[in-house]
Amino acid sequence: MPAPCIVVGSANADLFVHCRLPLPGETICATGGGEVLPGGKGANQAAAAARLCCPTVFVGQTGRDGAGAMLREQLAASGVLLEHTAEVAGPTGQAVILLQPDGENSIILVPGANAAWTTPQDHALDAVRSAGLLLLQREVPESVSLAAARAAHAAGVPVVLDAGGDEQPICAELLACITYLSPNETELARLTGLPTEGEAGVLAACAALHARGVEHLLVKLGASGSLLSSRGAEPVRQPAFRAPQVVDTTGAGDCFTAAFAVGLLEGLAPPAAMRFASAAACLCVQARGAMPSLPRRPAVDALLAAQ
Repeated sequence: MPAPCIVVGSANADLFVHCRLPLPGETICATGGGEVLPGGKGANQAAAAARLCCPTVFVGQTGRDGAGAMLREQLAASGVLLEHTAEVAGPTGQAVILLQPDGENSIILVPGANAAWTTPQDHALDAVRSAGLLLLQREVPESVSLAAARAAHAAGVPVVLDAGGDEQPICAELLACITYLSPNETELARLTGLPTEGEAGVLAACAALHARGVEHLLVKLGASGSLLSSRGAEPVRQPAFRAPQVVDTTGAGDCFTAAFAVGLLEGLAPPAAMRFASAAACLCVQARGAMPSLPRRPAVDALLAAQ
């Protein structure tokens, strides 16, 4: 079996509410929702990688509650290995997802168990050192991600960091361990303090992060696709695969980043990995929910073959 993808990150129980965004002081009635579905950027990316037939280990924490049991069950059903997933006292992390009529969403995080640790356990760090790739996000304390990234970097394991989650700057030591940093346009602007409207703005912001030591930036551009900026090289552009109907964008960025990581693990060149990720994300937005919408490998392969 090839070396696995190790995902260190968050697990949340997602409460979906279908509504427009309320105005300040306004009370509105939801048009639907109320269902609780598995999610969290770490759990989503672990499930996405596993459903794409990549051996995947999730390093994370849930509470000892019904939400935690649901998340562990759904991760296992996706094929994720859970020997480094801990149960801790207190509630499982939660997210309230306001799903708007056009499929866009706004999310409020309640960290719960995701915030109740400072570093992965030694046996989990040993797994990171023997991984094929480490995949991180920013919904757990930075000390957790930094410890995992240090272990991977010292062992020569590539590190992919999805920039979604924490709004604070990324510390210099963590940036120095990253092989690929993957923000969307909003996250890229927040990380650099620069405008990211249009490709020129995106490339200028990427240049600022290259100057801070980031080798590769994989920027998610939503309906405009994605752009890979590598220090000293021409940018690579990947158009988005057009979905016949966008039902829910929740989890699409997680799906894209995880699929890109799977492509790299399978030996694809970055442009081919971007195309693979674009196909996976296209399928993801056509179903509701974060983890439930993540596609299986045969569907992604069929979409790629049809293009």
